[in-house]
Amino acid sequence: MRYWALICALLVLVLFAGCGKKSDVVLIGEYGPFQGQIADYGTSVHSGIMLAIEEINARGGLLGKKVELESEDDRGEASEARTAVEKLITRDGVVAVIGEVASTNTMTAAPVAQTNKVPMITPASTNPKVTDIGDYIFRICFTDDFQGAACAAFAADNLKVKRAAIFRDVGSDYSKGFAAAFKKVFTKKGGVIVAESTYTASDSDFKSQLTTIRSKQPDIIFIPGYYEQVSQIAVQARQLGIKVPLIGGDGWDAPSLLTTAGGALEGCYFSNHFTPLDKSTTVSNFVKSYRAKYKKDPNALAALGYDAAWILAEAIKRAGSTNGDAIRRELSNIKDYPGVTGKITIDSHRNASKPAVILQIKGKNFVPVATITPNQIK
Repeated sequence: MRYWALICALLVLVLFAGCGKKSDVVLIGEYGPFQGQIADYGTSVHSGIMLAIEEINARGGLLGKKVELESEDDRGEASEARTAVEKLITRDGVVAVIGEVASTNTMTAAPVAQTNKVPMITPASTNPKVTDIGDYIFRICFTDDFQGAACAAFAADNLKVKRAAIFRDVGSDYSKGFAAAFKKVFTKKGGVIVAESTYTASDSDFKSQLTTIRSKQPDIIFIPGYYEQVSQIAVQARQLGIKVPLIGGDGWDAPSLLTTAGGALEGCYFSNHFTPLDKSTTVSNFVKSYRAKYKKDPNALAALGYDAAWILAEAIKRAGSTNGDAIRRELSNIKDYPGVTGKITIDSHRNASKPAVILQIKGKNFVPVATITPNQIK
């Protein structure tokens, strides 16, 4: 009996030795929505991360080891986002985590990374509260307060509009924060918010709210939402005879934005992190590599995923270690990193200081019409 007990104990030890952190690779975790309403975001970010990892490994990997990615699908659900990060850290032993896209999901899952002292980089969660969670939480995108201010500045200074309506998602931290920032700067510049209405992500009929907005005669309607609802809102707005431009943010950027909207968004505007039409060498090389791998142009989410992976790799390289605290310190020291989404500096709050580009929808193209820098908002 003792002999068999010893054999069983050894088998258990061998089994557990095969779990958790891999010693022969640098294992990075990723979580995001690969199914569900915002799956376009997750798959776009993933494509950018995979391209970056392919390039990193082609250049020798990190610390003499191959980089591998472990991905978890949270289906865009906050509760599943937390579970996904728990699995990546406690089961897989990843050295750092990239994700999530939606701010609500990131804020639900980030405390897991913070508690376990595993660095997390969100490529696209723009709510300012995200990095308040702790010193292991970073982002390489700009924040909603800057993005909202950029949209407001563009509306007031470039479009010269005076009357704006706001139509936001009542259940989205992203939408609420974005709307608040737009309102603050637009009114500071002498504009008037003539109407404020809300919807929920599960809504499909927006005509009641849009009818009320129409009666207030705005010059522009600000919709800080995600592509699926924005497309439907645009169609219904045009059906009601609303002809004024709609304006929004990076939540609009998805390959399927125009599938539902058709021509309803023609001439409308949104702020974003990136345009493949940028002629800089950094962007041109990225676009060329992305096209070669995926046979299509990258969107901003793909570019942000790419930048997140490369910045994480740079921090690990500088740290000379996969120790969480060492990686955290080097992420904090990133200055003027030449990313494809702009020159990135991580500030004292672990946010990225960088410009926003304003895009106009023309046919099937998103055409850059303005660039707003942080200095223009101050």
